[in-house]
Amino acid sequence: MFTRLKRSRQLRRAKPGDGSALKDQRWWQLLTRTQFFLDPAELEGRTAHYAVDVRYLAAELEGGKIAEGARHAPVALYRDGLQQQIANPPVAFAVPGGVIEVATSTYGLTRMHHVLEGSREGRTLRPHRRSLEGLRAGFGRRHPGASRAIGLLAILLLLVGLVLMVPQAAELVTSLDVVAERVGTFTSPIQLPAWANTSLIIAGALAASERALTLRNHWLIDADTTWTGFV
Repeated sequence: MFTRLKRSRQLRRAKPGDGSALKDQRWWQLLTRTQFFLDPAELEGRTAHYAVDVRYLAAELEGGKIAEGARHAPVALYRDGLQQQIANPPVAFAVPGGVIEVATSTYGLTRMHHVLEGSREGRTLRPHRRSLEGLRAGFGRRHPGASRAIGLLAILLLLVGLVLMVPQAAELVTSLDVVAERVGTFTSPIQLPAWANTSLIIAGALAASERALTLRNHWLIDADTTWTGFV
């Protein structure tokens, strides 16, 4: 029930596009733009080529339209190279036989999946070979062992950061008068020097970016990005 309601809400976020042609990803857009593709599949009732174009720095739509002075929508769906719909993420685009779900976080994408009708699981769309996600996928194919090691290191760094963050956050919250008066104060048993906290923040950001490039997201491992992603 909850899944259907969420899907319905996200489908309504998609607004009509202007029919403009899809422009190819360029190398200088590596940090600001990405593209993913869904190829035709007759068994799924899909005969057209679909593409999703994501612009990380684009202003949010205003009333379903591109903001004044802006050139691009945050997320756009193209069919056979022509723009069909635009939206703010998170969004679901209806395609024959299912939907394309798109969600982002501070660090990049948390979801870019095609979900068939009647299914909860989805498969990742194919990234543009010149996007960061495409380059990361290419590295994984060429060096699978190193790719797995990097992925495991990212998980470890995020879990360590989470364990260290929770008591410090509890101490900060209970230091507020309105909270302290009701539940008392809490002193974190973990006190790190400034340089260690800074290093953890940087390492956590890199780890979260690695997870985003491989479109992996878990409610606990990626706790710092889950709440701003696909909700």
